Amino acid sequence: VATASPVMAGFGSGMTAPTDTDILEKLQSLYAEKLRPLEKKSRYNEMAEPALSDAWFEAKPMVLLIGQYSVGKTSFINYLLGRGFAGSRVGPEMTTDRFVAVMYGDAEKTTPGNALTSQPDTPFHSLKKYGTNFLNRL
Repeated sequence: VATASPVMAGFGSGMTAPTDTDILEKLQSLYAEKLRPLEKKSRYNEMAEPALSDAWFEAKPMVLLIGQYSVGKTSFINYLLGRGFAGSRVGPEMTTDRFVAVMYGDAEKTTPGNALTSQPDTPFHSLKKYGTNFLNRL
């Protein structure tokens, strides 16, 4: 049984709804064609944030958990994953005292934070600007 594609209501109601991929591709295209040239011309990237790489548009959404030690952040992640993750420990004292990025992949692996920030095609690349002391906590 075939189902009809979703249709937008209201103005231009004959148009089919764009997919999330279509919207992200359009945003990426607009940034590359309109905003990035303005950032280069104004030298915005030299004074403030670096230009967005394609990795920012292609990356999966991220959630940041921060809080006092021993309040359940690691337990919450373990619950979401349905199991523990590499390097995690649960206890009444400080255990997971570093930044940890848990990401989906074909194989389970651990990548040091410094390695993630040295790869320009990752959304973590811009963390380099916070210096060695910060990166040593990754």
